[in-house]
Amino acid sequence: MCAVSYLNTAPLVWGLEHTSLGDRVRLEYALPSVCADHIRNGIANIGIVPVIEVARQQLAWLPSTGIACDDSVRSILLVSKMPLTRVRTLAADIGSRTSVMLARILLAERFGSEPAVSPFRADLPSMLEEADAALLIGDAALHLDPVTLRERYEVLDLGHEWVTYTGLPMVFAVWAGRASHLDAGMDDLFVESCRYGLDHIDEILQLECPNRGIPQNLGRDYLTRHIVFHLTARHHDGMREYLRLAQEFESRESYDDSSRSLRLTAKR
Repeated sequence: MCAVSYLNTAPLVWGLEHTSLGDRVRLEYALPSVCADHIRNGIANIGIVPVIEVARQQLAWLPSTGIACDDSVRSILLVSKMPLTRVRTLAADIGSRTSVMLARILLAERFGSEPAVSPFRADLPSMLEEADAALLIGDAALHLDPVTLRERYEVLDLGHEWVTYTGLPMVFAVWAGRASHLDAGMDDLFVESCRYGLDHIDEILQLECPNRGIPQNLGRDYLTRHIVFHLTARHHDGMREYLRLAQEFESRESYDDSSRSLRLTAKR
């Protein structure tokens, strides 16, 4: 089983890591993009998978828990050294897939920009040396101060921008895998693990934040105000709208590979 290596995943897996709930699984950690590749290549049976890859790989997914936001997400930041209407090149964090497509949708629909995207390691100065704008996600974005950055750059919180644009929540990742690997009761297992994690936020902050160089007050604000872990029907609506727009975007680019058809079917 592959879990994302960012702070936002800790509550989802805390029960698996610290109680007998984890007796059924063996966890490894990786970037979101790598988790998706591990599922594709059969290295892992189930993982926290970027929503765009759930659809591209036509995976079954579990509907009750994931990584989402109802407004600003804080950990998905687009930083531009020029007006957003003039962005022609985008350096994207190599860990991201859902957020890359989200950035492309929002830049195109809201600002009329369709930049060429290149993968980069998450380092803002080097990214902005090579491109007009940079996309950082996860812990790397939490190491940045959006208020300070706005003194020099255009800064978008893509969670806030999505909600403003669509009126719907944004879901970034869910537990997913091939249908044959999602056992009956697995959704309940992950709900219980997440519930345990949210009941132990203080413990998570004390153990995880220092190792990641994230202040505990920021970590608390992030995990309790910005990230949503329990998904509702409205979050599912947001997923469907995101994938509809992503499919339209990819169709405009004339993708011919039928394996990239974006479909979303929950495993219940």
